[in-house]
Amino acid sequence: MRSFSSLWYWIFLAVLWSSVSHWVLGVPFDLITRARRQGAEAAEDLAVVVQINARRMLYISRNGGLWVIGFVFFLLTVLGMLAILYQIELAQAVLLMFAPMVLVAYLTLRLALRVETDAPEGAVLVRLLMRHRFLVQLIGMISIFVTALFGMYQNMT
Repeated sequence: MRSFSSLWYWIFLAVLWSSVSHWVLGVPFDLITRARRQGAEAAEDLAVVVQINARRMLYISRNGGLWVIGFVFFLLTVLGMLAILYQIELAQAVLLMFAPMVLVAYLTLRLALRVETDAPEGAVLVRLLMRHRFLVQLIGMISIFVTALFGMYQNMT
């Protein structure tokens, strides 16, 4: 249960942030770059896939969103109590992975709502997706940095 000294934890953390930043609104990053470079048909494909994924995410959030939010914050509360009050290292490790994902999920739903209302296409859509990816990568870098600092502190004490 020593999470921060386990190589598997750090591998999982890297894979988690890598995959989260690769899939932007459910669309692989190579599809976004292809639409930016080639335009026309690739941009239409991107717009269709983004619209489908945005509608799917918004459907889930509108129909079961309150239950999902309640469950997520219940888990965050339990993890926070176990991590802070009881000093359980596994809970600390999971909290440092899970808490930033809540922010990423919020940003993703906000982008899905914007895609639904504005219906951007072409360069505007690519710019929105690239900006979202940059924000996710920024959150990931900060999260990995904080996790590494906390992990080193845990391993030294």
